[in-house]
Amino acid sequence: MPQRLIGYQANKTFIHQLSGASKLIYFILVSVACMTTYDTRLILFISLLSLILLKIAKIPWKNISFVISFVTFFAIMNVIMVYLFAPNYGQDIYQSQTILLKGWGNYNLTSQELFYLFNLSLKYFSTVPLAILFLTTTHPSQFASSLNQIGMPYKVAYAISLTLRYIPDVQEEFYMIRTSQEARGLELSKKAKLLDRIKGNLQIIIPLIFSSLDRIDTVSTAMELRRFGKEKKRSWYSAQPFSKLDILTIGLALTIVSLTIFLFFINQGRFYNPFI
Repeated sequence: MPQRLIGYQANKTFIHQLSGASKLIYFILVSVACMTTYDTRLILFISLLSLILLKIAKIPWKNISFVISFVTFFAIMNVIMVYLFAPNYGQDIYQSQTILLKGWGNYNLTSQELFYLFNLSLKYFSTVPLAILFLTTTHPSQFASSLNQIGMPYKVAYAISLTLRYIPDVQEEFYMIRTSQEARGLELSKKAKLLDRIKGNLQIIIPLIFSSLDRIDTVSTAMELRRFGKEKKRSWYSAQPFSKLDILTIGLALTIVSLTIFLFFINQGRFYNPFI
């Protein structure tokens, strides 16, 4: 079977039992708080909490390894590009300079720049686990109902739900087409040259596009026959009322947001400065 990138993973943990709306509210509020602040203490706390929750959710590593590897690669590239284009940004923020390694021109490696880049990288590993946690513990139908609960039009919410349902099917169909191509003698594994693998995978995309278009047409026709979108509102079979645990989850998110605002006044800005 193909390895799915990101999709719902059924389980019986308390995270799976939370309402999709409460998980979505927590994800949005905490992500905004984390991306707003540069207080290392708070970002580190959110990162550790996110990793602990990911561990509690019992998500198999093989199901998220590709995403984590991709995010890690992107974070490293981002850090390198930031340093190349703004090597003195850290010392401008923290109003001090401690040179660790003398370089050429402005490219001196300073403690301030390293600290800023560390905070920048830490943001990825505080928000990405939250996104993975939400997507892997929330059923697509419950996700759609949660979007509608927070005010999104149900047509848009349902479209997003269908997209999440459809992605694993596309992956499975791609795997089936690739397997059939390999059975006919077309080498697409790591044994083949990179250029040959790219050409072979491009040959798979064409039938996959036509198959996807046929499926989209079938789904849209079925929805039209059921008069989808006639009414301004709709009910959700998978919607669930808030429990005490949901209220605690939202309360935790609001606490983190409040702490972010409090630290903004304490630090007199977004940045925590340990070099004072």
